Amino acid sequence: MADELLFLSHAETLDLLSPAEAMAVCEDVYRMHADGTVSWTDPPAFRLDDDRFHHHWHVKGALLSEIPVSGVRLYAYYEDAERSTVGTLDATRYIVLSDPVTSVALAIVEEHWTYAIRSTAAACLACKWMADPDPRVLGLVGVGTMGTTALQCLAGMYDFAEIRCTSRRPETRETFAEKWSAALGVPVTPVASIEEAVRGADIAVGGTTSKDIVSRAEWLKPGATFVSLARRELDPAGWPAMDKIVVDDFDINMLTPEFRRSVADGLFSRETMHGEIADLVAGKAAGRESPDERNLIHTVGLVSHDIGVAHYVYRKALDIGAGLRLPLPHAVGRG
Repeated sequence: MADELLFLSHAETLDLLSPAEAMAVCEDVYRMHADGTVSWTDPPAFRLDDDRFHHHWHVKGALLSEIPVSGVRLYAYYEDAERSTVGTLDATRYIVLSDPVTSVALAIVEEHWTYAIRSTAAACLACKWMADPDPRVLGLVGVGTMGTTALQCLAGMYDFAEIRCTSRRPETRETFAEKWSAALGVPVTPVASIEEAVRGADIAVGGTTSKDIVSRAEWLKPGATFVSLARRELDPAGWPAMDKIVVDDFDINMLTPEFRRSVADGLFSRETMHGEIADLVAGKAAGRESPDERNLIHTVGLVSHDIGVAHYVYRKALDIGAGLRLPLPHAVGRG
């Protein structure tokens, strides 16, 4: 039985987890889903939303019995009509890991980086099955945290000839384009409209904080894949026109009002879904079968990935001696 709990700070997690490692862990957790070894809390999420303070507080948890590890993710953020701290460092974001065999606490992981990278890693890895195997043009809608981490994931998977990016403010997309052109050695072009970023792209990624419809299916060329990372990044009215649609988990998506509305309106259903990403990973569903397929990857995020990634970071930190060790109650006073 461990005598110490490990605390990992945001700065430490940056050094402990690469985009490639995050994608590998997320793929492994999808395999666990396919094998039926992942359990959710009941209910899957606990929420406290208070309009007086524009405060949102969420708790989610999962058990990965194959490892085994259990974990709880807790996060809080501010959001009103003008400002959101969902993707900023001043939101509350922690994961608490426990050993399900002994119930002893293992770690507290500050999750700003692990959450940011798993949010896109868990979606982008599905491009291995759903996207053109040799994409040349990438379109990014949004250049915040999700746009940045999606680029990091996809740039490690493919050799793009051109990357387009757009955002609400010219200065943010121009700064983003300059930074990543230099970092990747690939032209990153800032464009003024979402349509310019999406039309003609082999892979397009929607990762904004908008509550409105962002992109349209008619902008997607034959053979394109759209990666939707939030809410209504691709107009639900265009979903029936897509050749294949995969989601991270149908039931978890049904917890979001936008997805439920699409199902209620007859735009999507479990029957019209090609499969869940776990089905692709396990070989239970085929990937791209035609070069002209227009495919959609839509994710809302699974806490099982957060727990899996946090456990990976925890084990790696133990191996290299990183983190702050705190005494557990049962170990205090021994000797």
